[in-house]
Amino acid sequence: MMDRLKQGFAEAAGWVFYLSLLMLIALALPRTVFDPESKDFLLLIGAVGIWRYSMGAMHFMRGMLFLYVVYPHYRRKVRKLGAAADPSHVFLMVTSFRIDALTTAMVYRSVIEEAIACGYPTTVVCSIVERSDELLVKALWEKYAPPERVKLDFVRIAGTGKRDGLANGFRAISRHLPDEHAVVAVIDGDSVLEPHVVKRTVPWFKLFPNVGGLTTNEFCEVRGSYIMSEWHKLRFAQRHLNMCSMALSKRVLTMTGRMSVFRASVVTNPEFIADVESDHLEHWRLGRFRFLTGDDKSSWYSLMRLGYDTFYVPDAAINTVEHPPEKSFIKASRKLMFRWYGNNLRQNSRAMRLGRKRLGAFTSLVLFDQRVSMWTCLLGLAVAIIASLKYSVAYLLIYLLWIGITRLILTLLLSVTGHHIGPAYPLILYYNQVVGALVKIYVFFRLDQQSWTRQPTKLTRDLASFQRWFNTWSSRSMTFSAASVFIATLLLIV
Repeated sequence: MMDRLKQGFAEAAGWVFYLSLLMLIALALPRTVFDPESKDFLLLIGAVGIWRYSMGAMHFMRGMLFLYVVYPHYRRKVRKLGAAADPSHVFLMVTSFRIDALTTAMVYRSVIEEAIACGYPTTVVCSIVERSDELLVKALWEKYAPPERVKLDFVRIAGTGKRDGLANGFRAISRHLPDEHAVVAVIDGDSVLEPHVVKRTVPWFKLFPNVGGLTTNEFCEVRGSYIMSEWHKLRFAQRHLNMCSMALSKRVLTMTGRMSVFRASVVTNPEFIADVESDHLEHWRLGRFRFLTGDDKSSWYSLMRLGYDTFYVPDAAINTVEHPPEKSFIKASRKLMFRWYGNNLRQNSRAMRLGRKRLGAFTSLVLFDQRVSMWTCLLGLAVAIIASLKYSVAYLLIYLLWIGITRLILTLLLSVTGHHIGPAYPLILYYNQVVGALVKIYVFFRLDQQSWTRQPTKLTRDLASFQRWFNTWSSRSMTFSAASVFIATLLLIV
């Protein structure tokens, strides 16, 4: 109780500090900034963000429509199906590698409990590397003593990466010869299942015959600093809103590895297994290279290519245990952004080539926005800095006030998602906008550079010395050229 009171007091103090800071900036500005008749009127600076704010507004409206109108309608239809929506068999496949024993125990305990509670014939498939994980799972299995309908299957793999672990797990499921009504839940080794998550996800495949995979809502427990914890929680709140928006078109853009559910006929399809195991890109400048990370994007792209829809179930949730890769927030967030944005951009161009007919108009627009957002997110800041250097520092203060007000509004809007919001969110939102854009620009010209944040696995390519030199210096040259053109254009306009 005392901890909650302290947390509430700290958050209240944080909000007061943030609002006081906005008022101080406002007091430092001339009155003309707030006069609608003046050319300095504050809202004029919003003209440079019309594209970004319109995209955000569309996501918000679509997300709210799905969450509070469309999804409840779908849920009522699922309930009417009753037992007719039950799967013939459920496979719960967990992939674990280099995760601490406490987290592993929490994950497998929740999986075994769900296997028992769901009431369906279930097989728990453990794709593991270490012998210690096998012993831990067997001890938990003996403790819970599941009924006869719940089986256990181990798949021992080499520690060569998550993609190999997934592919071997999918092949193990194939050997069980599942029928067309069976489903497979793919669960990461740091994802703790909430109660009833299986029963809330599996009926959707009966309601939507063309849905090949769906994903779930996520909350998190972060083993790190306060700011790192808030950063992750903000990310999951934004994720929830975007997932709801894309689910309205049945075009959820990622089958997150933390917890996604597929038709068994999908994960046993050799084409799907090959896409997940050995996905690669043929780049005009960097050559051919395999995808080390981003199995969630590969599975989504494979579903789209094979003609399936994707879906999101907002009331089925998991809790992830997040272990930041660095103690420093700046270093850890940059590492994670590098991995996430690299995965997005590697899939982006070839996904767009699937065409609007396959993806739909809104999904095509979102994929296009992923490409241009790295520049539009920096536009306002760059213009404000140039104007303050050329004319008056008041322009920078106007921009900071605009950012402070709009990020406060965005934070308040996130509260309707059901995720917690905190006083650090407005600042983190802006940090993500600027630093995220810079990371995107960097990785956009270096798509072949990949690495895991949890394990020291990096992509190695046996390239000739000239090819390595060419890739390195062409990436640097193109980054410098693109940034120069961006800045020169803004200087000309301002």
